[in-house]
Amino acid sequence: MVVQAKKRELKEAQRRRRQLEERCRLEESIGNAVLTWNNEILPNWETMWCSRKVRDLWWQGIPPSVRGKVWSLAIGNELNITHELFDICLARAKERWRSFSAGGSEAENEDAGFSAADREASLELIKLDISRTFPNLCIFQQGGPYHDMLHSILGAYTCYRPDVGYVQGMSFIAAVLILNLDTADAFIAFSNLLNKPCQMAFFRVDHGLMLTYFAAFEVFFEENLPKLFAHFKKNNLTPDIYLIDWIFTLYSKSLPLDLACRIWDVFCRDGEGFLFRTALGILKLFEDILTKMDFIHIAQFLTRLPEDLPAEEVFASIATIQMQSRNRKWAQVLTALQKDSRDTEKGSPSLRH
Repeated sequence: MVVQAKKRELKEAQRRRRQLEERCRLEESIGNAVLTWNNEILPNWETMWCSRKVRDLWWQGIPPSVRGKVWSLAIGNELNITHELFDICLARAKERWRSFSAGGSEAENEDAGFSAADREASLELIKLDISRTFPNLCIFQQGGPYHDMLHSILGAYTCYRPDVGYVQGMSFIAAVLILNLDTADAFIAFSNLLNKPCQMAFFRVDHGLMLTYFAAFEVFFEENLPKLFAHFKKNNLTPDIYLIDWIFTLYSKSLPLDLACRIWDVFCRDGEGFLFRTALGILKLFEDILTKMDFIHIAQFLTRLPEDLPAEEVFASIATIQMQSRNRKWAQVLTALQKDSRDTEKGSPSLRH
């Protein structure tokens, strides 16, 4: 027994030593990457960001200390939003909240450009969703260090884009940005991110365009995973059942936060196509399991993915997904399907699959 106990102790000591060595290697790798980003890439962003070297480094994950800066540059600011504009929108939101809290008349609220639906969204839904945002972290809940920042960004956005308003799922996107940027810069990135065609289609609930995105996704689904695609078709499992939640929150609600941030890294670089490539990577990772499930179990599994997904396995799976169908890339397939939907009544479909 003594010999066995000593063997167990030796094995445990070896395991701890391997873990320590791996941690040291990881920390050294991150440290070297930070130096490269700060000293080489960021000062020469325009000429270096699309180089092969940077793309390879990007794929491995952006170090947390420079992630916010890289995301801001990659997302851009096509809307030309300034810190001053954020302050104006936030002041307007606070004024409206005070008015509603004081029980201002409906006419006054309408005059302020706020319908009853807007009022409910800004007051009730935002407040409710903030408490549901990364509840395990406890930093966005009432009294937490980031609660007011998240409330400010979402409130300011409802004033900046009253035509869009607040939609469930937005709080997760804003929260991820807050963890990597200061409040005003997070608002700028948030507003520009939501202004992208895919996000705008989903957050404005443009059913026709959402169906087109799902149809484009299915083209690449069938191309990459024909067996699983046939199984889903047989079970009448449509993409909206699992894709909506993934796209609405950019995977931040569905995946471990560190993995979601790595997904964001490449999404900021490659655009909306990577969101759907990620979905296919996840499906491929669990293909063997999913092909043995029925409709109910597939839906349950995909809407509550395992909490311990290893980032390297997910990215290795994503890397095998080819986003090209009949020599057409994602954007070309999507454009063709959009044209197809417009030309349907003329009987001239531009893309068949």
